[in-house]
Amino acid sequence: MKSSWFATALCLVFAPPVPVLADALFDFYQQLHAHPELSHFETNTAALLATELRKAGFQVTTGIGKYKDESQAHGIVAVLENGPGPRLLIRADMDALPIVEETNLPYARKVTSTNAAGQQVGVMHACGHDLHTTTLLGTAREMAARRSEWQGTLVLVGQPSEETLDGAQAMLRDGLYQRFGKPDMALAMHVSAGLATGVIGVYAGATHAAVTSIDVTIRGVGGHGAAPHRGKDPVVMAAQFINQIQTIVSRNQDPLDPAVVTVGSIHGGTKRNIIPDEIKLELTTRAHSEKAMNIIVAGIQHAAEGIAVSNGLPAERKPIVKIIETETGPANINDKKLALKVKAAITAALGSDRVNDGFPIMGSEDFARYSLQGQQIPTVLFNVGVIPAGLLAQAKAGKAQVAGTHTSKFAPEAEPAIQAGVQAMTAAAIDLLQK
Repeated sequence: MKSSWFATALCLVFAPPVPVLADALFDFYQQLHAHPELSHFETNTAALLATELRKAGFQVTTGIGKYKDESQAHGIVAVLENGPGPRLLIRADMDALPIVEETNLPYARKVTSTNAAGQQVGVMHACGHDLHTTTLLGTAREMAARRSEWQGTLVLVGQPSEETLDGAQAMLRDGLYQRFGKPDMALAMHVSAGLATGVIGVYAGATHAAVTSIDVTIRGVGGHGAAPHRGKDPVVMAAQFINQIQTIVSRNQDPLDPAVVTVGSIHGGTKRNIIPDEIKLELTTRAHSEKAMNIIVAGIQHAAEGIAVSNGLPAERKPIVKIIETETGPANINDKKLALKVKAAITAALGSDRVNDGFPIMGSEDFARYSLQGQQIPTVLFNVGVIPAGLLAQAKAGKAQVAGTHTSKFAPEAEPAIQAGVQAMTAAAIDLLQK
């Protein structure tokens, strides 16, 4: 009897607590998912989160962030002071993507919205930012309810415009650290379609690639499609250019240093028998190292110059290569020492069977901005699995397909993933906020 009582007591002491108000938390998630807002337009999402954070006992400031064009961002900062100790920042992104949702979820988004260009587009939380924001709220409630277990200052950030890579920069430009204090460390999480639901991945090193967004305008000399010899066809030149830049990674870049060059958009021309004057391309390039990114950018510039020479273009008609600074950012690098500490805290709370070393991806994340140039502030972004284990196993065996993030059918197993995310983030925060 004594040993049975001791075992029961031990389980009660070390079992991870269930997030407070779990049902209400899932209701909050569904509300966010059903009402997504595009980057730069997160008005209602920010207002809803701010209201709930105030209810949890945080001092909340809204309207934080200045974009490069001086327009106001919808960032939120919520602060809870709990005596002397470290200052920890936890960030969640709030914006959605211009995608028409096809999940058939009962709370799916079914209407369109107007983007910055005035176009009607679909809107969907296809990258899990609704789950990130819900986890932030759940963590806020947990930390407020468990103040006796930690000391210091907790700074929660509801960040706009991660998908356009200018949200974190906007908040820093608006004096985030000057107004609310420079944190000793920062945490974030991201959903993963490569991990089973509730499994946490903590990678030590570069989790996300640096990204450089590049616009290329291939200029030619227009004419009639029946007389191409009288002009310089930018369509053919664009095809040559696209094929050429694919050799940058395959023939110029170290295969052990990952890098990607993708042309995601190509536009030009008005009619089948008219050779246009120009073709516009939008590129995204990814790399985990600065050296690789420099090779990619130089390769694109050289390819553009080569196209001009090989096609006999005059200097005034050579391609224009423009780096889009507002959609460019550094690699997200988890501080190795902090990553080990975070992983240990989460493992203690959830168990070793639900925590692994994670893995890097070529996607980008502007969370890297919070560490400041040169990784002055140690940061860690961990992943939370959102795909049922059985489905993931079938997919790995080639017997099923998993809809990943940024797709119209991405449907995370949200409720248990939120619970795991809150437990993991709370465990890490409490462990780090010790005097």
